[in-house]
Amino acid sequence: MSDVAAGISPVISVDRKAANPLHKQIYDGYRAAIVRGDLVAGQQILSTRTLGSELGISRIPVLHAYAQLLAEGYFESRVGSGTFVSHTLPDRVMPYERLATPLKQISPESRPIARRALRLPYFENIPWVRGWGAFGVHQPAFDQFPFKIWSNLVMRHCRSPRVSAIHHIDPLGSEHFRNAICSYLRTARAVRCDPQNIMVVSGSQQALDITARVLLDPGSAVWVEEPGYRLTKAVLTGAGCRLIPVPVDSEGMNVAAGIKRCRKARAAFVTPSHQYPLGTTMSASRRLQLLNWAQNSGSWIIEDDYDSEYRYESMPIASLQGLDTHARVIYIGTFSKVLFPSLRLGYIVIPTDLVNRFMAVRYAMDIFPPYLYQEVLTDFMREGYFARHIRRMRLLYSERRTALIDSIRKEFGTTLEVHGVEAGMHLVVTLPEGFRDQEIAAHAAQKRLWLFPLSPSYLSTNSRQGFILGFGSTPAAQMLHAVRRMRSVLGL
Repeated sequence: MSDVAAGISPVISVDRKAANPLHKQIYDGYRAAIVRGDLVAGQQILSTRTLGSELGISRIPVLHAYAQLLAEGYFESRVGSGTFVSHTLPDRVMPYERLATPLKQISPESRPIARRALRLPYFENIPWVRGWGAFGVHQPAFDQFPFKIWSNLVMRHCRSPRVSAIHHIDPLGSEHFRNAICSYLRTARAVRCDPQNIMVVSGSQQALDITARVLLDPGSAVWVEEPGYRLTKAVLTGAGCRLIPVPVDSEGMNVAAGIKRCRKARAAFVTPSHQYPLGTTMSASRRLQLLNWAQNSGSWIIEDDYDSEYRYESMPIASLQGLDTHARVIYIGTFSKVLFPSLRLGYIVIPTDLVNRFMAVRYAMDIFPPYLYQEVLTDFMREGYFARHIRRMRLLYSERRTALIDSIRKEFGTTLEVHGVEAGMHLVVTLPEGFRDQEIAAHAAQKRLWLFPLSPSYLSTNSRQGFILGFGSTPAAQMLHAVRRMRSVLGL
């Protein structure tokens, strides 16, 4: 089935005062659109009657133009279906990308853009994030998601939507959804919040971006975990911040080291419940030390609680925000890990005095978030499906995690050091001296093995070499085979 738009009219103008007759103007317009690549093979064309009506002319010149295009092979007619752009075109089509001047030949001075855009690294189609399968990071077990229940809830809200869900504009998002999130966070994460403190966002990445816009200025010093989440660093770099890498050890971010490096940093970005990527949990003493630092220095703490639902050795760890008595913590969460990434739903828990500032930034960005999936997820949570799904997935991921650990130990012995096995949907292995994780990952991707290199998570050049291995999408029975393939790629 064609994936191009059907029945969309190209930009064709006609001029009754022009020397060229109307049918020739229509013919020229269609032919030019096809040769440019604006219309592609298999795309359906408007009927002669519809195009004539849109152009405000008789159907006769349209019929003549279509007849000529059919005769020359630009169009093809299918009985009972209509007219389409031909699959065998007489002219070589030149897409826009081929006509454009190659990027390397363009002088940056001749095409000025904002400095904040230049600060960001180029978006790369990195080979180890392209595929689906063994060791893919952030990949849940889609086959275990209750899609039938989900689709029924979607249809419920499509058939009988509430008026407020169609029309109501609120930068914070649906009040029903914020109530459901608030109830969940208070119970499961010990977060101190009310619905009016919660803003619904398009995933944790947008949450980080909005938070940076509200709290940080160009030149602001911010602590980031070393190693840490690279897209957090991208947001802060784009905001013009000065990044202060603070080492992570077995107790999480080393707060004393952060104070030594930059006591007056504007903010600290942390993943205390399950540090990304090493998987450590911030100790109670470090949490209190971090909170005391923020209060004494007038700084902010941004807590990214991206996959805290999945702990295997103990009960879930309470949030850092729940210990905060001075409203210094901005808490960020997402449904991408527990449900599926393309849902693009997350949230920010905002201190009361900052809510209006966050709303002002949000309103300037995209006014308010889409409501349909907020309504669906509200029912998914309130009717108990969300809690049941998390319980099922916790057991499933625990089994897959154990299978991965056992397979690594069986195949590699002590050659690979394993980190962060207590929680989440990934673990980390570090490599012996002499291995280069990015080179190996690129080679592994050619064999459809998705090894996510550890070294890009570091700011410093003195980075550890290893892999972040996701286990959410790989059944336990297939884990040993996947690990053996990894050993083959490593040559060990």
